[in-house]
Amino acid sequence: MNWTGYLDANQARFTEELLGFLRIPSVSAKPENTGDVMRAARWVRDRLEAAGVTGAEILPTDGHPVVLAEWMGAGPEKPTILIYGHFDVQPAEPFELWHSPPFEPEVRDNRVWARGASDDKGGMLIPILAAEAMMKTDGRLPVNVRFFFEGQEEIGSPDLPPFVAEHADRLKADMIFSADGSQWAPGQPQIVEALKGLVSLEVHVQGPAADLHSGQHGGGVANPGMALAQILASMKSPEGQITVEGFYDDVLPLDAETRAAIARVPYDEAGYLAETGAPAVLPEPGYTVRESLWARPTLEVNGMTCGWQGAGTKTVLPAHASAKITCRLVAGQSPEAVFETIRAHVAAHCPPGITAEVTQNPGRAEPFQVPAGHNATAIAAQVLEEVYGRAPYRTRVGGSIPVMTTLLGELGVHAVMFGFGHGDENIHAPNEFFRLDAFRTGQLAYGQLMEALARV
Repeated sequence: MNWTGYLDANQARFTEELLGFLRIPSVSAKPENTGDVMRAARWVRDRLEAAGVTGAEILPTDGHPVVLAEWMGAGPEKPTILIYGHFDVQPAEPFELWHSPPFEPEVRDNRVWARGASDDKGGMLIPILAAEAMMKTDGRLPVNVRFFFEGQEEIGSPDLPPFVAEHADRLKADMIFSADGSQWAPGQPQIVEALKGLVSLEVHVQGPAADLHSGQHGGGVANPGMALAQILASMKSPEGQITVEGFYDDVLPLDAETRAAIARVPYDEAGYLAETGAPAVLPEPGYTVRESLWARPTLEVNGMTCGWQGAGTKTVLPAHASAKITCRLVAGQSPEAVFETIRAHVAAHCPPGITAEVTQNPGRAEPFQVPAGHNATAIAAQVLEEVYGRAPYRTRVGGSIPVMTTLLGELGVHAVMFGFGHGDENIHAPNEFFRLDAFRTGQLAYGQLMEALARV
């Protein structure tokens, strides 16, 4: 039996194993699930060992753990690749919106429904299964392979930079591939050439020392809720232009070639509105929706807290208000520089009678962009064309994977996204799912990728 036959023969077992993996509620953001993240790490370590990749090891960080493993039997004449993924998942709330419990996975319509099915447990299991198929049939892999799986991607990988620096020798590779990623659509592959960076912050607005009676004190002192609304409104024009002074200063302009490449990817505005449920689009002035989503920076309010929010009325003048904000950044921008522009803006626009503070949250990411002519990207694109029977679209993604820039900074290697989820699979939302057809396609693609890299 060859390795592709092994994959065919073992799909039912692989699916059952994925279901077991998904039952572990490895939510990295919630302290009560810390033990579950470690349990998922042990599952990954044991699964690598079962695949024939001996020496898999759980290593600590200041937060959630990392699993490393390697098979270096192809010899020094063959390239070494590093495969990355993550075994932590997003919180599943609100639970009432799920059609089935998020950590009791179900298979329906040839899809696995569970939190983490697409992001990234299904994705990161794929290369392990491809490696197993080759190890069990050929006794070896075509190239040297290192595996790097983490348990804190969903909180921004805050402990990964010092970890990667400390273990750079164990992560050293000629090429890096991320199993955390997606294809354009079933039957249509893509190569993601850029990811946005990330800075996360909170604006805290303080007025009186405690909540006050709104009848007795309204009109006498400033209202923090109103002040916060005024500060936030000053950050963006009604047309969608960010009005924070200096925010765009370091943004590299989009050249004609880049804009033409983006325009070549099909865009269906009616379909986009149906997908989001929004009544209309609001791209940055002067740019298309796709350009705004993929290649322009953003500033978004993620949540606001102020005063009484329970049922009925409580007539208070709140003492405090706060807002959580994230900015997605593009090439040329720095998370710290953007944070400083917002801090200065809040100070300049804080109304009288109010004090305001801006704090930066943990988790950051530099913008990531693959250079033109990148060798691993070209090989991955060729493999995807062979697997899918059509050339991949060249795309960008508005999301962030912080470890990409960490690996580039410490190892000097641009990673290639080689994942097999899809954008409609409700990641970070209720009713997340993963297509079992893509689960199988990804295993084939990783096997063919390793064979193609062995010919380099």
